Amino acid sequence: MYIKKGDMVTVITGKDSGKKGKVLKVIPADNRVVVEGINKAKKHQKPTRSLPQGGILQVESPLNASNVMLLCTKCNKPTRGAGKILDNGEKARVCKRCGEVLD
Repeated sequence: MYIKKGDMVTVITGKDSGKKGKVLKVIPADNRVVVEGINKAKKHQKPTRSLPQGGILQVESPLNASNVMLLCTKCNKPTRGAGKILDNGEKARVCKRCGEVLD
């Protein structure tokens, strides 16, 4: 997958279209990502020792990785990540728009 944990992404489709957030979790087997503050769902929680009152919680649900785009830190626009081999022989992800290294 071209998206990693900790990347800033923007949602391009769905109910949260246009929102930006940080990737909390990547699930490569299902091609899904969990983004902070995006795709929230209500979960009914029974009382436990850690949460004695129980209640209804809002948790982030995974969404398909094809519905998000990587956000460039320099130009602050959504971009497709491109692979590039640097001068020292290492691989890096770069912005297609401005050429900035994203890693």
